[in-house]
Amino acid sequence: MVSRIYVEKKPGFDGEAKGLERELKTLLGINALTNLRIINRYDAEGLTPELFERCVPTVFSEPQTDVATTEMPEVAAGAAVFAVEFLPGQFDQRADSAAECVQLISQGERPTVRCAKLYVIEGVCSDETLAAIKHYVINPVESREASLEERKTLRQSHPEPADVEVLDGFLELDQTQLQAMIDKLGLAMDLADITFCQQYFKETEKRAPTITEIRMI
Repeated sequence: MVSRIYVEKKPGFDGEAKGLERELKTLLGINALTNLRIINRYDAEGLTPELFERCVPTVFSEPQTDVATTEMPEVAAGAAVFAVEFLPGQFDQRADSAAECVQLISQGERPTVRCAKLYVIEGVCSDETLAAIKHYVINPVESREASLEERKTLRQSHPEPADVEVLDGFLELDQTQLQAMIDKLGLAMDLADITFCQQYFKETEKRAPTITEIRMI
């Protein structure tokens, strides 16, 4: 089961949001922006509801400065909302620290924690302006736009790699066909080289080569 909590800084402690709002107005000239909110979202899997509730005010938020809710906070009518998360494989310090703290409290197995940052944009109505804000906020090298939907699991699926193409019929090609293959695939070899490869796979490997093997030669 995945438990979710939304954490937003109280007014007066929301320096990150106010700072970004100023940047968007000053650097991008988005003066239509009337308010910007940042909400940190935590998804946790591998802990009981009781443990999660215990960790909300101790790990995921600070009651003195934060408002924590299990439901998405209300936003103004017409406000745009988007979420940003780290790309798979990128180290997320916030999520890692939270998982470590939960484990210290439970003295059990380390849970899986995923974080996302939600941006609530008020006053911006055009798709072009919203796209400019996303472009400014999201660094494509390390992050991506995240889904706003509930998650059933935090386990990440890894698609099976595509089968490598086998050059069936390669062993039977004549000189003209071999030259045509060099030209078609843009291979860095001449006719003598590819003829040698053909003989090698025919007499030694006794199989057709893959496209990867031919390109690497």
